[in-house]
Amino acid sequence: MAHIGIVCPSETGHLNPMLGLGRELQKRGHNVTIFQLLDTQQKVVSSGLQCHVIGKSEFPIGSMLQRAAMLGKLSGIAGVRYTIEFGKREVAMTLRELPDAIKAAHIDILLIDQAKREAGSVAEFLDIPFISVCNALIFNVESRIPPGFTTWSYNPSWWASARNQIGYSLIKRLAQPILALVKDYRQQCNLSPHTSTNDAYSKLAQISQQPAEFEFPRQHLPSCFHFTGPFVDSASREPVYFPFEKLTGQPLIYASMGTLQNRQEEIFHCVAEACVGLDAQLIISLGGGNTPESMPKLPGTPLIVGYSPQLELLKRTTLTITHGGLNTVLESLSYGVSMVTIPITNDQPGVAARLAWTGAGEILPLSRLSVRKLRDTVQRVLTEDSYKKHTVRLQEAIRRAGGLKRAADIIEKVVSTGKPVLKTMGE
Repeated sequence: MAHIGIVCPSETGHLNPMLGLGRELQKRGHNVTIFQLLDTQQKVVSSGLQCHVIGKSEFPIGSMLQRAAMLGKLSGIAGVRYTIEFGKREVAMTLRELPDAIKAAHIDILLIDQAKREAGSVAEFLDIPFISVCNALIFNVESRIPPGFTTWSYNPSWWASARNQIGYSLIKRLAQPILALVKDYRQQCNLSPHTSTNDAYSKLAQISQQPAEFEFPRQHLPSCFHFTGPFVDSASREPVYFPFEKLTGQPLIYASMGTLQNRQEEIFHCVAEACVGLDAQLIISLGGGNTPESMPKLPGTPLIVGYSPQLELLKRTTLTITHGGLNTVLESLSYGVSMVTIPITNDQPGVAARLAWTGAGEILPLSRLSVRKLRDTVQRVLTEDSYKKHTVRLQEAIRRAGGLKRAADIIEKVVSTGKPVLKTMGE
């Protein structure tokens, strides 16, 4: 049995799937430690896993709430810029503190979120094997695949590839402060320089929450890349009160902007007004951005809650209206729920673009959002059979992909052999 270390961002969309993966590995007899900030220590401990806190002085209690409060007001490139600005501080801290933390914990192998690419350099320095985990949209750069911060759909033409390259150049330029920190660290540690973005990821195994069917046609993923589907573990979620007695029995429309992009009250107002007159009950989950009491009165009679038991509600939901966070999208698809996405920033536009490309939902960019357009889109997705057909197709693809158990099998194979785990025929 191995002592497995997990390094991932503190945001819910990254931490929740890693908690599920950690619990699955723990059930199989492995010792699992997650390296996290103070703000998420209690959540990790409550899930039954060990937590090794790093960044205590630089990121005291409340730091992540402050970050979320700021990011929740931003959209588009402004949101990406702020994410990178905050990320630079966290990367510097990780490079400084993680090596000693890993050595103190006696870690045998690391699971590293793709969004924590600097941790791969730490693993190399310590000569510890690591596996890359894609909890968000796949980061691997490929010229025919549009960057995740755009709503561009897949197009194999030469001009689309050129457009994509420009997009990748933009994000690389924005991320230069972070890339420079990693470059300096590698030089100080006498590690060979990265010649491309993809060099930062594991050569043993790369595991994605996406099923292959929820990705544009890829041609250059490494042979150790695996699409396993989402890492959903309801038992690792903290219990959330919900007034189920207030459900009317009508079809449910579930609206959530996640736990970060949830402070733009005008979006919730637009959603509420667009759903007035529909034969459905609207549930709005604020995700901690506000309290139901602090919200202005919204049109119609939506049921508004601060947090919701998302998995339990999705079992009863007919349509999800979401910002396009990968976890909400994959969980909705897992329960056969079609979607309307209103992407705001970071990789949400890319997730929404894939949803529209698969036919399981529609995308309505924030710049085009209006009550009329949203109402028309919601009615179209609710009434046209093609959306349900494609949603069920993806639901089946997620079931076949294997999820947590398949991901844990791959990790255990790396642990037992120390060799790359290559994808099999049909993957």
